[in-house]
Amino acid sequence: MAFWRIDLGGRGPGYALRDILARAPAPVTKARVIAHIAPDIVVVSGLDYDHGHAALYAFRNLIAAKGHVLPYIFALPSNSGLRLQLNDNSVTTDHVQGYGHFTGARGLALLSRFPVETLSVRDFTQMLWRDLPRATLPDVAPDWLDHQRLSSTGHWDIPLALDHDQTISLLIYQAGPPVFDGDLFANKDRNHDETAFWSAYLNNDLPEPAPSGAFVIMGGSNLDPFDGDGRHEAIRALLAHPRLQDPEPISDGARMAGDDAKNRAHRGPPELDTVHWPQENGPGNLRVSYILPSVELRTIDAGVFWPEATTPEAELLGDPNTPVTPHRLIWVDLDRTSIPAQQVP
Repeated sequence: MAFWRIDLGGRGPGYALRDILARAPAPVTKARVIAHIAPDIVVVSGLDYDHGHAALYAFRNLIAAKGHVLPYIFALPSNSGLRLQLNDNSVTTDHVQGYGHFTGARGLALLSRFPVETLSVRDFTQMLWRDLPRATLPDVAPDWLDHQRLSSTGHWDIPLALDHDQTISLLIYQAGPPVFDGDLFANKDRNHDETAFWSAYLNNDLPEPAPSGAFVIMGGSNLDPFDGDGRHEAIRALLAHPRLQDPEPISDGARMAGDDAKNRAHRGPPELDTVHWPQENGPGNLRVSYILPSVELRTIDAGVFWPEATTPEAELLGDPNTPVTPHRLIWVDLDRTSIPAQQVP
C-alpha cells in the first residue's frame, strides 16, 4: 500500500481533469511513479474532488495506461474550500472549513485492487473541532466554534474487503499546515488536533468505537515528530500508540538530500523524510507522510520513493529543478496472512 500527496489540483474547478485528459507532464509523471511502485492500495491527497469523480476516474485510467490497473476508486466530499455558514458575509482564510479556493480543492481519494465495504464506511469530516476530547481551541467567538469542523480535508475509516472473510480498515486523513495562519492564529492547534483525533479514536474516547480488527492509518499530518513548525507531541503520541507500529520507511535519496547545513541541524533522521523543501526560508526536509499499521500486522518491507539523483529511477520524478511535487510517495508491504479472518454470516 502507498500514500502520496500528489498536489494535482487547486487552481480552479476542472483544471485537474483538464490536465489529466490532456496528458500534461505533471499528472503523467505522477501516474508513472504509481504504476512503477504498483501498490495494491494507494491513497492520494491533493486531487480535486468533483461529485461525478471525473478527475479521479481519469487519473485511475492514466495509471492503467502506464501499466497498473486499480479497478476500485472511492472518495468523499472534502472540507477544503467549503465556506463556514456564519452570520456575516466575510470570506477569509478563517471563514472556510479548510484551505482551498473552491469547494473540494485538493481532496483525498482512494484507488484499490479491492472493493470498499461502502455500508461500513465512517466519515468524520463533519465533526466539529470543539467536539474532540481535550481539543486545543483558539479564543474565538462561540459562533465560529459552532460551525468550525476539525478536518481541514477529511477523516475517514474505510473498510476494504480483501477476501470473503478478510477485511482491513484504512484510517485516512490529510491535515492542514501548522503555519500560514489567518487572523485567528489557529492553524498550529488545529493541525495538532487533526492528528490527535486518531489517538482519541483508538482510545475509544469518541462516540464511535475504535476498529476491532486490523487497520492502517494512512495520510499526511503536515507534522514532523521533531523538526519544523507545529506541536510535535501529537504525532509522537500517535507513533507511540500501543495499537500501532511504525515501519519507518526510508530512502537513500532523502539521506543524500539531508546532507546540508539546514538539514544536518534537524533532530530527526534524514532518511525518514518524505518532503523536500529546499527554499532558503523553508523548514528543510521533513517527515510529514505516514503509513502506520496496527500491531498485529506483519510488515515485510517499507520505503519512500526518493531515489538518488544519479540513479535511473530518479528520472521518473522528472526535472529535479522543477519537481512535480515536493512530496514523495511512501509505501509499506504487509503480509496478508497476518490479517485475521473474520466470521462472515
